[in-house]
Amino acid sequence: METRKIAENIHISRLGVGCWSFGGGEYWGEQNQKDVEAVVHKAIDNGVNFFDTARMYNDGESEKSLGLALKNHRSHAVICSKVSPAKAYYKTLKEECEISLKNLGTDYIDIYMMHWPINQYGVKHFTDDPEIIANPPTAKEAFEAMSDLKKEGKIRAIGVSNYGVSQLREAVGLCPDLMTDEVTYNIISRAIEAEILPFCKEKNISVITSMTLMQGILAGIYKTIADVPPHQAHSRHFKNERGQGTARHYEDGAESEIDEVMKVLREIAANLNISVAQLSIAWVFANDQIDCALLGSRNEAELLENIKAAEIKLPPDVVAQINAVSLPVLQKLGNNADYYENTKNSRIY
Repeated sequence: METRKIAENIHISRLGVGCWSFGGGEYWGEQNQKDVEAVVHKAIDNGVNFFDTARMYNDGESEKSLGLALKNHRSHAVICSKVSPAKAYYKTLKEECEISLKNLGTDYIDIYMMHWPINQYGVKHFTDDPEIIANPPTAKEAFEAMSDLKKEGKIRAIGVSNYGVSQLREAVGLCPDLMTDEVTYNIISRAIEAEILPFCKEKNISVITSMTLMQGILAGIYKTIADVPPHQAHSRHFKNERGQGTARHYEDGAESEIDEVMKVLREIAANLNISVAQLSIAWVFANDQIDCALLGSRNEAELLENIKAAEIKLPPDVVAQINAVSLPVLQKLGNNADYYENTKNSRIY
């Protein structure tokens, strides 16, 4: 498995394990701990060392589940966890990090990220406390707390998640040793290509991507986008009403354009004798600027399929064909990398 240098003495595998489902929860359903441990151990055996979790994933249960799985394997893993922007006050952030350390059963976190930018819409998504909404944390105190945690040895590197260019510029100004930005990127979510990727390249910020299969859409498990369950149809890819009360973007979506993409992906995958999921994964890895792409694996079999897909080298003409067929989706959804809020209320800018 290829690795990339993220920071001094921190090298991560280009394929990372997304741990959102670990511990089980309302969104992803039950998750067997034995399967979690099988996935984590098999990942390490195959050179996959990056595990991405967050305090908010299943109310801390994801961290706890990962910590149990890494017992006696901690030295082989690079752990990333994140803190909510609503809990980014200096004192609160440090307390949140201590809780994450306890959940994970470790005395250090390799990469600690601000989960979303600290702004009005970002904070409101994580809390309904009127006092926090009226007086949110500042970026200055948040990155000061992170810098102090690094000095104390509680974290090894500082990162952000879902940051746009303006927010990255501010973060770098406050924290010059900012190392990573974790953002959504897949065939039907290409917004970061316009500005975020070029900025990260200029500033030598490593890029970690999530939603590689767009929660199953790009795995080819749905015949049409209309078959996607309502609770997973709340991003701007869908008509707002498809979310049945869970969507909040009030936009028209790009459903017909995505259906056309899926039709072509099935044809390409059949010609290459691979699955649509493998094709979608391989497309992300074809972009050399992506240092790590996250994939969730509910069991050992799924993990091994993901590893196999990450090793596929797509011919340049296939990548170009996929770029061309997905361009109408990019044009419809635009260069706003927040796929859940209305474009005018974006948390990413």
